[in-house]
Amino acid sequence: MPLDLGATVLTGIHVTAYERLRAHLGLPDRHEIQILDVLQQLAVVDEDMRERLKVDVREVAPRSSATYQIEIRDGGDYTYFYDEWGIGWRKPKSGGLYYDMFDNPLRDAQTFADIDAHHWPDPVDQARLTGLGERARQAAVVEEQGVALGGLCAGILEMAAWLRGFENYYLDLAANQKLLGYLMDKVLELKLAYWEKALAEVGDLADIVEEADDFAGQSGMLISPATYRTLVKPRHKKLFDVLHARSPAKIFFHSCGAIRPAIPDLIDIGLDILNPVQVSAAGMDSAGLKRDFGRELTFWGGGVDTQRVLGSGTPQQVREDVKRRIEDLAPGGGFVFAAVHNIQPNVPPENITAMWESLQEYGTYPIGTSACV
Repeated sequence: MPLDLGATVLTGIHVTAYERLRAHLGLPDRHEIQILDVLQQLAVVDEDMRERLKVDVREVAPRSSATYQIEIRDGGDYTYFYDEWGIGWRKPKSGGLYYDMFDNPLRDAQTFADIDAHHWPDPVDQARLTGLGERARQAAVVEEQGVALGGLCAGILEMAAWLRGFENYYLDLAANQKLLGYLMDKVLELKLAYWEKALAEVGDLADIVEEADDFAGQSGMLISPATYRTLVKPRHKKLFDVLHARSPAKIFFHSCGAIRPAIPDLIDIGLDILNPVQVSAAGMDSAGLKRDFGRELTFWGGGVDTQRVLGSGTPQQVREDVKRRIEDLAPGGGFVFAAVHNIQPNVPPENITAMWESLQEYGTYPIGTSACV
């Protein structure tokens, strides 16, 4: 059964947990762990760790344009920076684990012209694309790894929320969908420009292309299914149609939380792979998801409940949860093992090794029976 750890910024490991895991496994001390994703403080999974855990997938992706350099600044109790979209992020110096959003560049936008006037990043900056093809060929041909081709940014709807700020975003959803739609179309335009160039660089070497949009919470969707279908789904469809037309790669789509009401809509517009499979959210029981959607979808994630088990459970509870998820999601194929979202800093290394050992024990085909074709 394939294993992913660190092949996307949605299936990674926090630098704190990673440092402890390296020490626990007796791997050499890395005095300066490389950071894969600044916001989430995810570690780059080193080659010795990849070999030790038999990781099967490698990401090929720019984190941002190489011509835009993040500058970490001192803000008193915080360190902070602005990304290439103009969004401000900060992390407490004392006890801070992640960078949280604090400034939204389009919070005062009232017209289409205000949106047009924003300083937008260049999605096809050659510095962003340099080396993508070579890295994909190295991973696919030389290393015989699965290739995950990363995208430009967060989701269409998500970026609109980040650029506007959540208060304005929700007001827009209720009372100004024309402005919000225009902003979403701008993000979509940049995404499509990026994918055209990135896919041309990589060709047919990519196994998956990564996209995302978070619009659900713990107990339900954050927007109504009706709003999703009228406002967001047509834009997702346009994006998915272009990806399928330009590449044989499967579409990997990340959406956290209780996303079940929208799963049939996502399948309808061409979704291939769902991540993170948040089994602790309402309606996201792993057995039910496999039963109802296993013919159409691959599940990438859901291998262990990160929220309720991996961080706070015992190693034995981790083993039991991994066994359950494999039994639920793996029969008939269509399952790539990863934790539910990134491994967080509170996760003990003993629980990570229990997860991995259980995968080795139970993650060998054939596994039970399934309605999957």
